[in-house]
Amino acid sequence: MLKVLYVTSEAVPFAKTGGLADVAGSLPKELRAKGIDARVIMPKYGKIKEEHTSRMELIFEGTTHLGWRRPYVGVLTCEQDGVPFYFIDNEQYFKRDAFYGYDDDAERFGFFCRAILDILPQIDFIPDVIQLNDWHTGPISVLYRSDYAWQDLYRGIKTVFTIHNLKYQGVFARDAFTDILELDWKWYDGMSFFDSVNYMKAGLVYSDYITTVSRTYAHEIQNAYYGEQLDGILRMRHDRLVGIVNGIDYTVYDPATDKRIFTNYSVDDIAGKRENKQKLQELCGLPQKNVPILAMVTRLVEAKGLDLVQHIIDELLSMEDIQLVIVGTGDKKYEDFFRALAWKYPQKVSANILFDETLAHRVYAGADLFLMPSQYEPCGIGQLIALRYGTLPVVRKTGGLNDTITPYNKYTGEGNGFEFGNFNAHDLLYTIKWALGLYGDESVWQNLVKNAMSCDYSWNYSAEEYIDLYTMMTK
Repeated sequence: MLKVLYVTSEAVPFAKTGGLADVAGSLPKELRAKGIDARVIMPKYGKIKEEHTSRMELIFEGTTHLGWRRPYVGVLTCEQDGVPFYFIDNEQYFKRDAFYGYDDDAERFGFFCRAILDILPQIDFIPDVIQLNDWHTGPISVLYRSDYAWQDLYRGIKTVFTIHNLKYQGVFARDAFTDILELDWKWYDGMSFFDSVNYMKAGLVYSDYITTVSRTYAHEIQNAYYGEQLDGILRMRHDRLVGIVNGIDYTVYDPATDKRIFTNYSVDDIAGKRENKQKLQELCGLPQKNVPILAMVTRLVEAKGLDLVQHIIDELLSMEDIQLVIVGTGDKKYEDFFRALAWKYPQKVSANILFDETLAHRVYAGADLFLMPSQYEPCGIGQLIALRYGTLPVVRKTGGLNDTITPYNKYTGEGNGFEFGNFNAHDLLYTIKWALGLYGDESVWQNLVKNAMSCDYSWNYSAEEYIDLYTMMTK
């Protein structure tokens, strides 16, 4: 049986700041269902809830080395949805108020990477493949080559590094190379970054294969506009770069069984979607009438295309009989903008500057259109959830949005949403108006909703692609 160790800095239900946690919580489960011995390892953060820590069993205590330091390493384990999880424990590094963003992140995640390689014999699991995810895990690939690959017990392990978002790279002072990672200078070129060290670059250069979370993004990041100053490395390794689109957990996101929404419904009987809409309007304090609801469930940051929304929303709200529901938190300027918009249009806009999982599910179930006009989007999960609930995405043609959304074709009736190409406010406005123009045609709209709900973006196909890659690497 193929053995895969899935290394991540976060995973649901234990710790989450973004989409990586959803992937780490669902992909290994699908891999195990397909016969792979997949296990997950992550930090034991102090913020993990007691309902989870109470299930954990301590299986190892020891130390590792980071230069002159000899930090404590504890390993705990528990099972989640049939997947064995391991947790690297050191309260000095991980018992904090947040997961990331500290001055000693280079040391914290250098420790995490070194500890994982050291404890593999202690947990009696020597994997065929170590699956790395984002910058927090990048040093594992160079540490493995430098210090472990020549040992009999470790020989032959393959590494795969997955880019979830190239923008966040883990760039630290050059001292981290020797003082924390204890590496010989012959490895420096593969981590150097303008007289600093780059943890993500280590994963890109020294891993056997690189994957990213959509086919389009795999092509985009080889160009300077999207490449975040690493496009040269990615072009150099293009023959080892694979795009595999993310999936979502269809047991969590299922309108037929979801206990968070007001009324269950399915692609075979979508009548319940209308009741979800009415209840959402009531919950958000909006008039209960049959007008299109546009929604955004998102981090309120520039990359999500919110500047485009700001440019066109007054024109849209003043000209169209629509409603807008926003759910999310982020940059203060966007939070204040949407609060002011709700004050200006109290009968049309509901601004929920918070994140609430139940409310998010209800918005997916009750809205008609889901806006994702992103500057860039490596994969995107929001549009996949929206499709599952029959809420038609309006997206920009980039990254995973391009891979998962097929624009409506009026001649064939095919399509599951609406798409525009240029990062331009009026292109967004035109596309929204195109969608609104179809809303009044019941048969066209219902067909589009059923098209959306019939898409399969579960982990089934994507997990098979990962398995094919792992199998090819280990032959």
